[in-house]
Parts: sequence; structure tokens; C-alpha cells
Amino acid sequence: MKHLNAIIFGVAIVIAAYFLGNAYVKRSNPTQLIAITGLGNENFTSDLIVWEGRFVAFNSDLKTAFEQVNSDKEIVRAYLESKGISPENIIFNSVQTLEQRDNRYDNGNFVGSVFRGYELSQTVQIESNDVSLVENVSREITELLNKGVQLYSSPPRYYYTKLSDLKIKMISKATEDARIRAEKIAENSGGTLGDLISARMGVFQITGQNSDEDYSWGGAYNTSSKKKTASITMRLEYKVK
Repeated sequence: MKHLNAIIFGVAIVIAAYFLGNAYVKRSNPTQLIAITGLGNENFTSDLIVWEGRFVAFNSDLKTAFEQVNSDKEIVRAYLESKGISPENIIFNSVQTLEQRDNRYDNGNFVGSVFRGYELSQTVQIESNDVSLVENVSREITELLNKGVQLYSSPPRYYYTKLSDLKIKMISKATEDARIRAEKIAENSGGTLGDLISARMGVFQITGQNSDEDYSWGGAYNTSSKKKTASITMRLEYKVK
């Protein structure tokens, strides 16, 4: 019995020594990894435009000012339709009313204000896929001054309606770019690329083409340029054999 116990004890020591030795080897030879970032870029042209303008009427009588705004609204509507804008693409927002007062001072001290009149304003918005048409209209909108309408025009904003499909395409390009870089690094190190361990997507950015816009950690989203560049990064980690 003592002989059997000694054999079992010896086998246990050999097994323990094997596992301890194997653990030491793994600690002294950790898995080699390559972490690489790939970039995906894509140029595209916006297919949706949004333009806004604001027209104003002023009068000491609120009813008269409101009638003037309504008259201007119909002039603006007729003008836009005459330029080829479809009625369903023209949106008029609610009228905003602001009471105007002149402050009075006596020896530099405020002594009150005097009512001057009412300023009423209304915004008109055009949203259309006919980018070129709305661009031309936004440039010629000052013609309304000749019709007695005091209108303030904002720069057009440009969007892209197929952004989801574009993003998928860019992720694929960024992943492929990272894989090729990783293969080259492994090859130059005398190894071969192993299994993919992790993949993380970076920030999605949209900037104007050929612009000097800065990228941001939260992601830039340009709306002022019709022609844009979208970019995304993918960070991959591979094992090295």
C-alpha cells in the first residue's frame, strides 16, 4: 500500500510540474498581437437641399402689420412657384410677433420706454431633391425686393439621403485597409497574420471636399458644402503566428 501511495504521489508531482511549467512558458511568451487602424474615405454629392428665408413687416397697428405679412406671404409663394418650385416643397412657419420699444434715458439713467410698433416675421422653407433649382432660386431671391418684400435669405444646407448605405461601404473599405496594413507589418516581422481578435469603429466624419475643416471627437457633420467627403476609421487587433 505504501508503495502504491508513493507511485500516486510521484505521478501527481509530475503532472503539477507539467502544468506549472506550461503556465510559465505562456507567461514568458505572451500572445503576439498587432493593433492597426484603417481609414475609409468616400466623396459624394448631396442629393437634398434645404433653404430658408424670413420676411418682415412693421407697423404701429398690429392688424395692419399682420395683413402686410399675409400679403408678402402670397407674393413669396407666387414667386417661388413661378421659379419652378413645387407647392408641396414650400413650407411657411407660424408668424412671430415682437413688440418694438425705444428706451428713454435722462442724464444716462433709464427712465422707461416708448412703444414704437410691432414687428411681424414669418419664415419660408424649401426642401427638395432638385438641388440645382433651389440653389438658383436662393441666389435670385433678392428679386423679391423689387416686389416690396423685405426678405432675409439664409445659406442653403446640403444633405445626403443614402448615408446609411455609404457608411456600410466605408466600414468595409476601412476594414480592408486595416487588414492590408496588418498583413504587411506581420510579414515584415517574419510572421503571418492570425485570427482577428477585435474590431472597433471610430468616429464618422463628414467635411466639405477640399476644405480645411477640422475633425472633431464627436464627429464633424458639414451641411454648408454640396460636395462632401465622408470618412471613418476601423481599429482591428490580430494575432500573429
